Parts: sequence; C-alpha cells; structure tokens
Amino acid sequence: MIRKLILSLGFLLPLIGFERDFTLQAQDSTNFPTIGEVLRFDPAFDALISPDAEIEVLSSGFLWSEGPVWVPEDDHEFGGYILFSDIPNNRVVRWDEGKGAVTWLKPAGYTGVAEYGGEPGSNGLLLDEKGQLISCEHGDRRLSLMTEGGGKRTLVDNYRGKRLNSPNDACLGPDGKSIYFTDPPYGLPGRWESPHRELDFCGVYRLDPSGELTLLTDEMTRPNGIAFSPDFQTLYVAQSDSGAALWKAFPVKEDGTLGESRIFHDATEAFKSGLAGLPDGLKVDAKGNLWATGPGGVSVFTSGGKLLGRIATGENIANCSWGDDGSTLYLTSDMYLCRIKTTTKGAGRE
Repeated sequence: MIRKLILSLGFLLPLIGFERDFTLQAQDSTNFPTIGEVLRFDPAFDALISPDAEIEVLSSGFLWSEGPVWVPEDDHEFGGYILFSDIPNNRVVRWDEGKGAVTWLKPAGYTGVAEYGGEPGSNGLLLDEKGQLISCEHGDRRLSLMTEGGGKRTLVDNYRGKRLNSPNDACLGPDGKSIYFTDPPYGLPGRWESPHRELDFCGVYRLDPSGELTLLTDEMTRPNGIAFSPDFQTLYVAQSDSGAALWKAFPVKEDGTLGESRIFHDATEAFKSGLAGLPDGLKVDAKGNLWATGPGGVSVFTSGGKLLGRIATGENIANCSWGDDGSTLYLTSDMYLCRIKTTTKGAGRE
C-alpha cells in the first residue's frame, strides 16, 4: 500500500500543495558509527539484548526526531524502511538501508501560512491495517490518513466542537481499526498557555472506525506515548510532566473503554536527580516487556514494572519502533536516528 502511495506521490504532491524532496537532507554518520551504552540492572536483561549489542547511528542532523514507524515491503532490497517525524522542520523523513535519509513529505503537520510555534510538524506515525499512514499532526491539530491517491484525509480534529490540542502519539486498538491517541499541548504556540487552546484538559481518546470519538480519560496532565500489552488487556500511557514523570497502566474493558488506572512506574525522582528526558514514546515486546523512552534513555520494564536495563544514547530519546524482522529497535534520539539489535520481537511481530 505504502509503496503504491510513494509512486503516486511524485505526481500528486505538487498538485495538492505538498513538497516531496528526495535530495539528501541529513548527514549520515560515518565519524561516530556507535554512541552511548547499554546499562544492565538485572541479569534477565541479557535475554532481551545481547551483551555485545551496540547503539548504531544511522543518520543525524535533525532538529527533533520523533514518531518512527517501520514500513515493510516484500520487494524492497532490505525488506522495508523507516519513516519518522522531524517536528520543528515540519517534515517526515525516510531512511533506507544503504541510501540514507531524505525528506519524504513536507509539510507534514502544519499546512497554514502563518508562523505556528516551534513544533508544527507531525509527531507519532503508524500504519493502519491496510498499510496506510496515520499521522498525529501538531500544527493542523488532527489525526490524518494518507490515502492511496496521495492526499490526506482528516480523521478527527475536534472533541465536541472544540479543536484538539495537538495529537501526539497513537496506536491501534484490539480490533485493529480503532485508534487510541494522546492529546497534550506541546504543538501549540505557548503550549498550555496558548491562546489557541480550546480544551481545558489533555485527553486520551479512542477513535472508532465509525468516526465516533470517545474521551477515555482526562486524568493525566501531559499524556504522551501510548501502547497496548500483547493481549490488549492493558493500555500503557506515558506522562511527560516534570512534576510527575510517570507511566500509568489502565485495564481495558470489553467495550474498549478504560478502568481505574495504576501507576506502572514513577520516574520523577530519577528525572530530578539529573537523568535527562521525560516519559515519552513507548513500545511493548511480544513477551509483554515495556520499552519506554524517558529519563536516561529507553528503560525496559517487565510487565510487572521491574526495571531490567536501559538503552542510553547520551541524548534525549523521544520514541522507538520495532523494525526489520521485528527484533530491531529503531530510536529517534534528538538529532539522531539510531538502532539496536535485540533478541526479542515487538508485540504482534512473531
């Protein structure tokens, strides 16, 4: 689906106001092929990441990389490629093995004509069941779907007539069609103090295939990354709040709504002690372990909340995504795109 879309984009994007630039827009790393370190806090971590695994730098030169998604292609030489957001530059970047990084879509999250803050672009990206690209767009304050013809369609941009803040991250629900997403104010000029803000809360929502939008909870001050457990019985949500830097776990009811939350892990003291970064993007592996970006890097927890280890690039890590055969973890870490090999696989990738 995405491959057909890319072929058509070359003809359609100039007509619909999008810029598609396949000149090199980022410098691939050759001087520093690896960075950071893997910290091991429990022997069980060795079963997830080999002791000799390294954090490989794939490309650099971005202002703030986010929202990576692996796009599989059977006829692609390396099996697929990565798309990710460069939020301040209002673009989606594509990285291919052996070819490097190019601007794939610009504008990606804001199509207005006036200046619109420092984070106007898309954030979280994911593929629907048909392989179509869903984007969380800051500037246009919506969830969008890129259709086979190359254009974008708004999936949702308001709750009860009031515009969303700035959709941040999303995942598919148990039916493979419903979209669960978070809506903090980070994309608004002035963020929470923005005169453009219309909602008095930051919500976690579910968008049904019918188009019905349900507010699942407004209890989180700054909801951010979001992911389900492999059995879809638990929804994990990160909270990017310097005063309460934590992850919550919500039981999922049969009707897809959420039960009473519990704190899965509180990293507030870790953040205040000097570990850089707040809880942000997260993914879950097939064994139920949570791979969560936050203070110090990507912290890896068991489903019971035990901290096993941490992937630390030395820079803030915004998000991560499973790719290749499902065992490679791609990292968007500030100005870098990185990856590390694991010995597990992402949920649903076995």
